[in-house]
Amino acid sequence: MFGTYREIFRAPGTKGFAAAGFVARLPVAMAPIGIVTMVAQAGNGYWLAGAVAATFALTNAFSAPQISRLVDRHGQTRLLIPTTVIAVAAFALLMLATHLDWPAWTLFATALAAAAMPSMPAMVRARWTEIFRDRPELNTAFAFESVADELVYIGGASVSVGLSVGLFPEAGVLVSTLLLAVGMTAFVLQRATEPKVRAVGGRPHRSAILLRPVQLVTLALVFVGSIFATAEVTTVALTRDFGQPGAASLVIGVYALGSFVVGLILGALNLRFPLHRQLLVVLGVLLLTTLPLLLVGSVPSLVAAIFVSGVAVSPTFITAFGLVERRAPPEVLTEGVTWVMTGIGIGMALGAFLTGWVVDSFGAQNGFWVSVAAAMLALLVTLLGQRALGSEHHAGEENVSPA
Repeated sequence: MFGTYREIFRAPGTKGFAAAGFVARLPVAMAPIGIVTMVAQAGNGYWLAGAVAATFALTNAFSAPQISRLVDRHGQTRLLIPTTVIAVAAFALLMLATHLDWPAWTLFATALAAAAMPSMPAMVRARWTEIFRDRPELNTAFAFESVADELVYIGGASVSVGLSVGLFPEAGVLVSTLLLAVGMTAFVLQRATEPKVRAVGGRPHRSAILLRPVQLVTLALVFVGSIFATAEVTTVALTRDFGQPGAASLVIGVYALGSFVVGLILGALNLRFPLHRQLLVVLGVLLLTTLPLLLVGSVPSLVAAIFVSGVAVSPTFITAFGLVERRAPPEVLTEGVTWVMTGIGIGMALGAFLTGWVVDSFGAQNGFWVSVAAAMLALLVTLLGQRALGSEHHAGEENVSPA
């Protein structure tokens, strides 16, 4: 069943850029929760920690599509090098500001600058598209990337929390920053697989965010992203209340386990069920699996509930990205993927901020109510948008097959 995955890595250069890209995008998940844990562990409270993380994530969410647009125009190397240098320097200053207890405004200022970090999932998908354009292997590559994204979001967050809780507050952000620098360097050095810069001729292309399917998927993923952040922040707070703060890393790691396995199988199956219907189903499952989180009263029950709630995460990623990759025209695919990542980033930022406030105001146990509400809203958006998501036509574009 997994032979389809082996096929895509037979093309020259694919193993190299996929590995480098995986390392370089670990900070996408590690940085926000790392900032929350770092600032909170330093004694500044979850509200400030969530606010600083939200500043980073929200700014990055809105700047990433603009960086991707410039990448399409000037090439990956010319944009990835300067933006990475800015982000690495800003993260270093953020850690220093936290460690030396500088004024709160310095935390927000450095988090703002760190948001120059580019969207690696979009860059990696652009390389896969360059290699397998108009070939069936491209669908397999996209499925692989969706599973990798899910593993990054859940596994990366677990590592970040574990480092900060187990070593010192800045450890998660420090390792995240080092991975960004090393991974991005390795990725940029692989010039052979870098997509060519193509001049745009004829009529101007519409921005991907103006396409209704991209808008709907992005909005739904805002709420899904908030579920991730809520699970992470609430887990850190709950394990602290249970007297086992070191268990936070293990609990968040369990979140990844079931989701990763289910997502890997789903990507290899290549289901024929229409993607817009698949998204509705997996979001319904996602809602159901958030309910047990409200009943946890110990670390073992938290582990069990988190495992169950993670099962639908990877299928949600795979289906959402599959919809965008089929509904967005090729000339704006990179931008479309980046907007979906933007939705996740916005959701994680808002989820971290709101959950931090709920935890501080009403107790750690109530943080999971944010997950339930977000899952309901994601399902509602997808339900109301079924007609647009199932449409085979882009406004002003050619016919596109739904699957």
